[in-house]
Amino acid sequence: MRILSRLLAALAALTMAAQPVAAQSILRDAETEALLQDMADPLIEAAGLEPGNVEVVLINDGSINAFVAGGQTVYIHSGLINAADTANEVQGVIAHELGHITGGHVNRISEGMSSASNISILSLLIAAAAIAAGAGEAGMGIMAAGQQAAMGKFLAFSRVQESSADAAGAEYLSKAGISGRGSLEFFKKLQNLEFRYGIKQNDDATFSRTHPLSGDRISTLRETYVIDPAWDAPDDTDIQRRFERVKAKLYGFQAEPKKTLQYYPETRQDIPARYARAYAYHKSALVDKALSETEGLLQLDPQDPYFLELKGQVLLESGRPVEALEPLRKATVLTRSEPLIASMFGHALIATEDKTHFEEAEQVLRAAVGRDRLNPFAWYQLGVVYAARGDMPRARLASAEQQVMSRQYALAIRSAQFAEAGLPTGSPDWIRAQDIALQARAELEREQERR
Repeated sequence: MRILSRLLAALAALTMAAQPVAAQSILRDAETEALLQDMADPLIEAAGLEPGNVEVVLINDGSINAFVAGGQTVYIHSGLINAADTANEVQGVIAHELGHITGGHVNRISEGMSSASNISILSLLIAAAAIAAGAGEAGMGIMAAGQQAAMGKFLAFSRVQESSADAAGAEYLSKAGISGRGSLEFFKKLQNLEFRYGIKQNDDATFSRTHPLSGDRISTLRETYVIDPAWDAPDDTDIQRRFERVKAKLYGFQAEPKKTLQYYPETRQDIPARYARAYAYHKSALVDKALSETEGLLQLDPQDPYFLELKGQVLLESGRPVEALEPLRKATVLTRSEPLIASMFGHALIATEDKTHFEEAEQVLRAAVGRDRLNPFAWYQLGVVYAARGDMPRARLASAEQQVMSRQYALAIRSAQFAEAGLPTGSPDWIRAQDIALQARAELEREQERR
């Protein structure tokens, strides 16, 4: 029985190696999302994909990583943004991940698993026969060798995919007229990390890795990049300027305030430094200092919607929603009701507890969810407006929208059923309530199957 358990565990370990990445926390910020999309769009077009169909999503994770997990979404860790010095470096990473998408690598992972599993299963059968014949030690040795061979096969398959994505990424950078200098610089950063952590760089080390050695990738890509017409193309100065802002903003939002103030001291009066300090002061509940930094930013550009958004956020989250209305209303207008900014504005309108603002809040929030349905915060706020008006069916429908996105499927079903019972039969909202209930039931069934 113990031997059988070990055989099954070996198969399970091989299967787990290829499982999709678990859901992670997503960071949402209007300015950051706009920048990442503008950085990616020329590469997406160069890859032969439709920009509107490919999304770049920021993950709240301090490690240096990026990945695709099926579909046409590129996930980038916030740690990668922090590690990069230029937007061009991040574009090199995006180009590589687009190579995984166009190569269908996530969908083809089953090929690598199948090949590795065949080796593993065969070795397990031979090992079982040896054990049954009384050669226990030999059988266990065969099983261990089979596991090692299977994992080696799978890792080799993974390395081939990575090399393919490197080549595709270089092609997309070239077609977009973007230099590969940033790509090489970022690989050098990864190589320095490998040196720092004592990761061996010899040929033997290659066989235990999912990716080729960074040094090998640098050598191969350099030959491609230096002869490319785009090699000497200058970086986009506007994209770089925006990147430096966003990088500082994310640092101020995520890092401990003390570290932020060390990295961006008050002696620095540039926009990125002011941005980072504003968040550091806000996190430390130093409202006056946070507002002083935002006012300094607005003096430089009174029409910048993201500076206005920041001021409104500081005021709103400091318990001053009435004062937050003007900057947030202006930011919403300037961005043509960008969903995340409009959601904050709608929240501020509700937070005043002035019922005369609720009609405007409903209009703002409906516009927000109309452009971005995957915004649970906006749906929650919209539900508050409906409940205050006494429209409980639509309040519960808004709750169902928010709950299904928050993976609260049982609650979503109950909310959707309540909404359906009170909404006009055949109306768009009535149909939507049915759709949410069906979606939530399907997700519950999938969860039960996984268990």
